[in-house]
Amino acid sequence: MSEPIDVCITEFTDPGCPWAWSAEPFRRRLQWLYGDKLDWSHRMVVLSDDPQEFLDKGFTPDKQARATTKIAREHGMPIDTSLRPRMAATAPACRAVVAARMHAPQAEGALLRAFRVRHFAGELLDEPSTLAGAAADAGLDGDELQGWMQDDEVEAALDEDRAAAREPMDAARVLDEKLANWSGGRRYTCPSLEIVRRSDRVRIAVPGFQPFAAYDVVLANLVPGSERRDPPSSVLEVLRWAGEPLATREVAVVCDIGHDEAREELGRAATERHLGFDGLWCPA
Repeated sequence: MSEPIDVCITEFTDPGCPWAWSAEPFRRRLQWLYGDKLDWSHRMVVLSDDPQEFLDKGFTPDKQARATTKIAREHGMPIDTSLRPRMAATAPACRAVVAARMHAPQAEGALLRAFRVRHFAGELLDEPSTLAGAAADAGLDGDELQGWMQDDEVEAALDEDRAAAREPMDAARVLDEKLANWSGGRRYTCPSLEIVRRSDRVRIAVPGFQPFAAYDVVLANLVPGSERRDPPSSVLEVLRWAGEPLATREVAVVCDIGHDEAREELGRAATERHLGFDGLWCPA
């Protein structure tokens, strides 16, 4: 039997990024295949501190609606593409995720997921109601989370995340089209991965949104010969394993089946909460 593999994946992401949302099926499949052999963590890019930053770049609500419609149709994750009343800053949600990381680490992933679901269901990430709702979804007290967010150490940690996202690895700079401009140079787009094999500190950058095959090849080279988990026996097994509602595309990618096939099987075994052109599924 092979020795346990210890690979650390740092994902540079933001709750408001549709590309990070579209890559969630790939993260799910990697976690299914490798399980505890992967240590997955998040760092916040912080796409905007103020809604005006989007407007200054010419990114308006109507352009957002057109962009998310295209991304949703091409990559299959559910997004409410209706026109929003205004642009929203992502910094408050990023700060909340970092606060959870520092004060309630067991809830960090759930809070990030809750912000994503609410954002792509049409809520604004900088509204207090979104923060309160996401906190409740993740099993946190909203007032307590708000208090943590005022902590100077949380702000310092958020600044560290932000700075790390703006210092991409040299290897990532080769794929410059996968990086974005900021006032000081180039930064990671979401989602970007830095992958480290602890045994020998080999470090690999996978910048920007990539097809699943790119992530699969990188891990196959980092952990050659590693035993991978067999495919799930059913869509219901995937839902129970995840322990939270999943989109049709997430289930399809984990099962390695087509979107329509997954949706049909989910319709027999699960209940759907409508979102955009698709929905999120829970066991019936």
